[in-house]
Amino acid sequence: ISQSMDAKEEQRCFDSAVELAKQGGQIIREAFEKPKIFIHKHDCSTNLVTETDEKVEEIIISTLKERFPSHNFIGEESVSNGAPCNLTDDPTWIIDPLDGTTNFVHRFPFVAVSIGLWVQKEPLLGVIYNAPQDLLYTARAGQGAYCNGRKLSVSGETELSKALVVCEVGSTRESDRMAVVRDNMFSLVMPPDPAHSMRAIGSAALNMCLVACGSADAYQEYGMHCWDIAAGTVMVREAGGIVCDPNGGELDVMSRSVLCASSPQLAQRVTASLKFITLPRD
Repeated sequence: ISQSMDAKEEQRCFDSAVELAKQGGQIIREAFEKPKIFIHKHDCSTNLVTETDEKVEEIIISTLKERFPSHNFIGEESVSNGAPCNLTDDPTWIIDPLDGTTNFVHRFPFVAVSIGLWVQKEPLLGVIYNAPQDLLYTARAGQGAYCNGRKLSVSGETELSKALVVCEVGSTRESDRMAVVRDNMFSLVMPPDPAHSMRAIGSAALNMCLVACGSADAYQEYGMHCWDIAAGTVMVREAGGIVCDPNGGELDVMSRSVLCASSPQLAQRVTASLKFITLPRD
């Protein structure tokens, strides 16, 4: 437990995160079942924002600010509307109110509320709620990871040839970036040492949950943001997995790149297949 937060305070934080993830999930589920999902705005045709994203974030952040006035906040919609995106040593809530917006618009049922709390630049707790499927993933540093109360464990797979790898196309269509994404996918599934297969689910938070569950063995992406992976980082680590930079170094949650794997050996093997990209930081 961080020196700046006692066990009682941490429990309050965890209980609040679970409560608000479920509350946000209820809003998502109701909108998911309506005949039309209203697209509020977008900065390009592949990066959408709905009124549900903004509504859920407003409820989560306003409630947490009321309960924990000394804490800092980084929320996807707040940042896109001009709020600062600074991670300090202070307790910082990092929130994606609706991860998988394109999935949400298409009713592809991999959509999640993601709430992470970082203290001294380390993940303390994460709550990820897949609302359409009613799957609540929770993790706390040193206390394990769970889905609907069932303890999670990574697969432990060490060989790429037996691994199911998750990658994402992402929302950018900038040709140089897309070329690297394509080349990285290609190198992971082609001989001489191809992965067993590859998937793209469309939600970074749920990709990390799939690795934590042992359903997938690795996940790699460039271009996501800190709010996509803040809760998932503690989830994978508490399930026994690795979360690091795709180049094999320490994770930098603000660097917009991530590699998760079920074992150090598999992480190294994926790293060896990748071309690296440096992106503007969060």
